[in-house]
Amino acid sequence: MIFVNFAREIKEWVDYFIARIPGKLGNSLRNFYFKRRFSSKFKNNRFETGFRFEYPKNIKIKSNSFYGLNCKIYASETSSIEIGSNISFNSNVMINARGIGKIIIGNNVLIGPNVVIRSNNHDYQDIEVPIIKQGMTKGQIIINDDVWISSNCVILQDCTIGKGAIVAAGAVVTKDVEPYAIVGGVPAKIIGMRNA
Repeated sequence: MIFVNFAREIKEWVDYFIARIPGKLGNSLRNFYFKRRFSSKFKNNRFETGFRFEYPKNIKIKSNSFYGLNCKIYASETSSIEIGSNISFNSNVMINARGIGKIIIGNNVLIGPNVVIRSNNHDYQDIEVPIIKQGMTKGQIIINDDVWISSNCVILQDCTIGKGAIVAAGAVVTKDVEPYAIVGGVPAKIIGMRNA
């Protein structure tokens, strides 16, 4: 048990230092190192400094993508994340499937800065028990190909964003978005269509 905890601690230190090396050397080291940590093969990805992840064996990423400053991708033992090719994540994006959940992101997706995509939430129905002790709900998020999620958006559990949709800045998505729709607001509603 002590050896397992020590090994886990060493991995966390290595992750921390690799994530903070700047420049081309840092990106090359991150690509080399992450190819050995994640459960999928990829090439030509750029990982900016501060990139963090949890439970990489349940995270599948593909190639030709950009992960901006301080991006975070969190899976768990009971959750998974799949990210397609030709993705652009701006700074401070958090993809969170901790607990029991699944997040699938298609190809050719743009995600602006400070976006949060979270596949589950806290249970809160029992007013006799503190929320922190009630556990998590189970959920899934699917973001189809050619979607643009603008800055400061939140995508909540059990939502599917259709192909070619646009989520306007600051929107909170609480239900499915149809293909090629433009949605905005809190909660997000259709404000236009791309093909109209």
